[in-house]
Amino acid sequence: MSGVNEIRSTFLDYFKKNGHEVVPSSPLVPRNDPTLMFTAAGMVQFKNVFTGLERRPYTRATSAQKCVRAGGKHNDLDNVGYTARHHTFFEMLGNFSFGDYFKEHAIELAWNLITKEFGIDAKRLLVTVYHTDEEAPVLWKKIAGLSDDKIIRIATSDNFWAMGDTGPCGPCSEIFYDHGDHIWGGPPGSADEDGDRFIEIWNLVFMQFEQVTREERLALPRPSIDTGMGLERVAALLQGKHDNYEIDLFQALIAASVEATGVPAEGDRRASHRVIADHLRSASFLIADGVLPSNEGRGYVLRRIMRRAMRHAQLLGAEQPLMWKLLPALVGQMGRAYPELVRAEALISETLKLEETRFRKTLERGLTLLSDATTDLTEGQQLNGETAFKLYDTYGFPLDLTQDALRARGIGVDTDGFTEAMNRQKAEARASWSGSGDKATETIWYELKDTFGATEFLGYDTETAEGVVQALVRDGATLDQAAAGDVVQVVVNQTPFYGESGGQVGDTGVITTDTARLLVSDTQKRGEGVFVHICTVDHGIIKVGEPVVLTVDHARRSSLRANHSATHLLHEALREVLGTHVAQKGSLVAPERLRFDVSHPKPMTAEELKIVEDMANEIIVQNTPVTTRLMSVDDAIAEGAMALFGEKYGDEVRVVAMGQAVQGEKTGKAYSIELCGGTHVTATGDIGLVRILSESAVGAGVRRVEAVTGEAARSYLSEQDERVKSLATLLKVQPADVLTRVQALTDERRKLERELNEAKKKLALGGGSNVSGGEGDSVRDVGGIRFLGKVVTGVEPKDLKGLADDGKTSIGSGVVAFVGVSADGKASAVVAVTDDLTGRFSAVDLVRVASVALGGKGGGGRADMAQAGGPDGASAQHALDAVADALSK
Repeated sequence: MSGVNEIRSTFLDYFKKNGHEVVPSSPLVPRNDPTLMFTAAGMVQFKNVFTGLERRPYTRATSAQKCVRAGGKHNDLDNVGYTARHHTFFEMLGNFSFGDYFKEHAIELAWNLITKEFGIDAKRLLVTVYHTDEEAPVLWKKIAGLSDDKIIRIATSDNFWAMGDTGPCGPCSEIFYDHGDHIWGGPPGSADEDGDRFIEIWNLVFMQFEQVTREERLALPRPSIDTGMGLERVAALLQGKHDNYEIDLFQALIAASVEATGVPAEGDRRASHRVIADHLRSASFLIADGVLPSNEGRGYVLRRIMRRAMRHAQLLGAEQPLMWKLLPALVGQMGRAYPELVRAEALISETLKLEETRFRKTLERGLTLLSDATTDLTEGQQLNGETAFKLYDTYGFPLDLTQDALRARGIGVDTDGFTEAMNRQKAEARASWSGSGDKATETIWYELKDTFGATEFLGYDTETAEGVVQALVRDGATLDQAAAGDVVQVVVNQTPFYGESGGQVGDTGVITTDTARLLVSDTQKRGEGVFVHICTVDHGIIKVGEPVVLTVDHARRSSLRANHSATHLLHEALREVLGTHVAQKGSLVAPERLRFDVSHPKPMTAEELKIVEDMANEIIVQNTPVTTRLMSVDDAIAEGAMALFGEKYGDEVRVVAMGQAVQGEKTGKAYSIELCGGTHVTATGDIGLVRILSESAVGAGVRRVEAVTGEAARSYLSEQDERVKSLATLLKVQPADVLTRVQALTDERRKLERELNEAKKKLALGGGSNVSGGEGDSVRDVGGIRFLGKVVTGVEPKDLKGLADDGKTSIGSGVVAFVGVSADGKASAVVAVTDDLTGRFSAVDLVRVASVALGGKGGGGRADMAQAGGPDGASAQHALDAVADALSK
């Protein structure tokens, strides 16, 4: 038993046998902590359980949690590939007790697992305890038989865990493995503790206090346990390795990288293969959990990870995008434990390939600029921060890539200067995250949930229902009653009002009692299932405990149903037309329209949009029933239901199916099957019609489709029809002939414009009302040179050169000059010299003479043709005379 997959399953099975609920890994994007960029520990998904805001049906849990540390305060990015144990993505094995067992049983479970199940030599183990924790050392002696020299007291915060400045906290006990005296390093707490001889493999957190204020700490009434064991570290130990990158999982990924590049993982190239293997994991899992590369927030951190790996692919000599080719190896290693990798494989592959294709251009340009900027720098010196920031801000070359590229030469980067430059220019792309939310306001919803339970939603089957007021809330505090004019949040035991989620906006309507009426302007979900009605008391007084009647705005709800069902049909149609890599990246289901964001790397064509719209309408006119079922997540996905990657689902999910497929592998089966908690039409025909209004970009690799349905679609088409009828009246044709008539008018206009231009040229060359002077004085002899000079009006400056060419042809040998005067009084001059005279005269010199006379400066062109301009059109004839004078000299 030493393979990573076997170690993971052994850990989970061990705790399952010891009464723990096996809880799936939560997404890498935390759903319950807006202060975190990524999930970086196993306890994150249980945070509200530990704080008492949430309760679960179990008091013991175990999990294998996927974690990322590459942004914010948890950032190991720069060390990855150059050390034995740094990763951006890692798995944290853990067991948790929520007020159930405490120190003694936690130590007993841990010791039995590592010494008996894993078979680790107990003689090589030692532990640390917090220096004021008198109970833990006694238990380690009793349970593990450890001697005093194997129990090390640590007085620093390394051995005391806290969730924050306030909240649950407690001492830790870390388990270390001694790799032997052939490796340098000392035990924890010693001067040589940073060495690699003693490696921490497991941390047990004894959560026994509540930090009330900075000075006050109280004992928790129900102490808890939170542990974390790095899977990669323990795998290295069990496989007899001292380096995480030598375990079976990484060796498989590195082997794939070696095979794809043809470069052995040896010497200077070893680090590059390691970076690629590690970053492939983090990038793939982040994409599977809904993160896409961008220039801010989580998406920017993902882009940094991807581009760092792609930089190392370039160092290995990869001439084509590499990362996407390695994805099958990752899915083969981890897809069974994390099925989201399999479900998102097409999207991950497409995203990796597209990003690397784009980045190669940035990389080539950035490395050239970096080389130029560091030519004079030697080992030990630093690239100035201003230059590093310019590479980032102007050329898209991230700071960490600059540092990585200079590492081999021993050149650093002035990061303080970089930060100063970034702050000064207020750069938009920052790898940072800041949380938001009113802690007090959020807490109250969890309190209400614990007191009354979740609100029961009745709105799938009805738009009117009775309920009892459980709470009235304003400004984060509960009220006993609310009177006319008050704005208040109302919580009832059951409701037909849909709370905003899954892109569908909340319902509106009215709440009434025998003596009061409340107008509901919105409905939201809070605190894991509490429906909050945002209301204004129209008249009367409403009190807690009163029975109420809740009535949803029927017309608005009907529009929402139609629009939501249409998003499902469009989603499936988009996947059929564009490919299975298409995944929903966000949506808005409002009463007047729908908006749907999908992952797709390029704009859709008009033909693709038409096909998508036609396919959705084909299903609508089938008027088949829309069915819903409650199923387990696994069963639903097995039947082909689409789940949103990273979305949190309960033990049972609502599966919505609509339409009947008429082509492809699904012929005869449901056209669209999705996990969805929203409200939908009864039959597809209730949608009426879907009309796509637009398609646009909202970010890298994300396209937005906007559409309308039902009455909104009918109104839109009616308005379009009225526009066509109005055009037909103006054009004096039937509506069906508008396009033909407009095309004919367009062709006629182009023909007339051509004829007009030709007429202007003939008039300019042959005399007439638009020519200054008569035909006889158009061509004259100036010092033995034939000179054709004219002032013209109504001729565009761009057409003057054509006139000059025609003039050269007409005179055979000589100089031609035209000055065109525009309606605003400005002038443009062109001078042309026939080829036989370019040795004596330059059109550039001559046109500059004309420009000066017109009040301008300069002019340019070739020796045989040049053009200039000036603001004084009234001096047009003087300009021609100036050219003639220049010829006579």
